[in-house]
Amino acid sequence: MNGLPRVLTVAGSDSGGGAGIQADLKTMLALGAHGMSVVTAVTAQNSLGVQGAWELPAEAVRAQYRSVVDDIGVQAVKTGMLASAELVDTVAELIAATDAPAVVDPVGVSKHGDPLLAASALDSVRTRLLPAATVATPNLDEVAQLTGVRVESEQDLRRAAEAVLAYGPRWVLIKGGHLAGDAVDLLTDGSEEHWLRAPRHDNRHTHGTGCTLASAVACGLAKGLPVPEAVAEAKEYVTGAIAAGFALGAGIGPVDHGWRLRGQAAG
Repeated sequence: MNGLPRVLTVAGSDSGGGAGIQADLKTMLALGAHGMSVVTAVTAQNSLGVQGAWELPAEAVRAQYRSVVDDIGVQAVKTGMLASAELVDTVAELIAATDAPAVVDPVGVSKHGDPLLAASALDSVRTRLLPAATVATPNLDEVAQLTGVRVESEQDLRRAAEAVLAYGPRWVLIKGGHLAGDAVDLLTDGSEEHWLRAPRHDNRHTHGTGCTLASAVACGLAKGLPVPEAVAEAKEYVTGAIAAGFALGAGIGPVDHGWRLRGQAAG
């Protein structure tokens, strides 16, 4: 393959720059990929929360996607905030017809608890989007929203993974970051399991972790890594980004997408 790996994010814009398409593109740059974007929604968002959100028409999303894929091509696609059932259906159709791995982050709520997906779209996520996913990366709130399974302890992660896999993704990464103790995630395709552990950093500035992790996985897949290796590398990257997270505004600050680059410059 000539040039940089090409990764396309299909997600909402975060005006505060910590999550959404802005976080995705920063991650892709930091990990040596060429990032491209399809904007699905525009949010008014800062460190305190989401003050407003406006979804784009499905025809605008489709046109952006076709413009990039038909000319430039992609080695991986990552999806984030899709807002409505119409956009979920549109994006699911597009990625299912694209010959590239797809990482689906089934974004339901923001870090501050603001809803980013209409309740009417949940069935489309289950029946259209998840079956098109190479890897689905729900957090525990999204697992509960999609499956009804509530994870109270590490032992529940396997049950959560089985519930999500029943909707058809090839792999699922259940993110256990909301549990107490170490940050433990479970990656499985239903036959093999990979438990990923990292120390929990005492840092409240974690805005954008889900977007960043999913984008990092997509970068690994675009480089040709197998799913377990892509996820392990993404976990290492996002753990470092959380450790380097910084205050911004009056609320929850972002992770530091450029932590490795800054470390290299200092060295």
